[in-house]
Amino acid sequence: MSRSGWLPPHFRSEERVLSRRGLHDWEAVAAMADPMLRELAADGRCSEARLLRLRGQARLMADLNLAPEEAALLLHAGIADRRGLARCDPQAVHRQLGRLQRSLAGSALAPVPLPRLLEWIQRARSGSGRSWN
Repeated sequence: MSRSGWLPPHFRSEERVLSRRGLHDWEAVAAMADPMLRELAADGRCSEARLLRLRGQARLMADLNLAPEEAALLLHAGIADRRGLARCDPQAVHRQLGRLQRSLAGSALAPVPLPRLLEWIQRARSGSGRSWN
């Protein structure tokens, strides 16, 4: 099953490399091991760092049942995995995410509502979802 455009446009080169290997969705990216990441980046068509970022996003999505943009926001805020989110202070993360969203998109995006963030943190603390770690 080939799905073009499932990654954001700025990840076109990574999407092409992943598709050539038969990886066409977030679940497949979440399951990638480090040796495969290095192998995919070895020819220089995409960077290992960008593949690592995509895998982190995919794992947050799988672990916490997040949408791609929600997982990307957490990554941009420096929260790379379920354990990191579980240790966060909800109020501090809410402020941080609000500042980050405003700096990235101005007032075009509504901030993550605190109840939604609390739900993510509760999922992270309860360990619900898959664990890739």
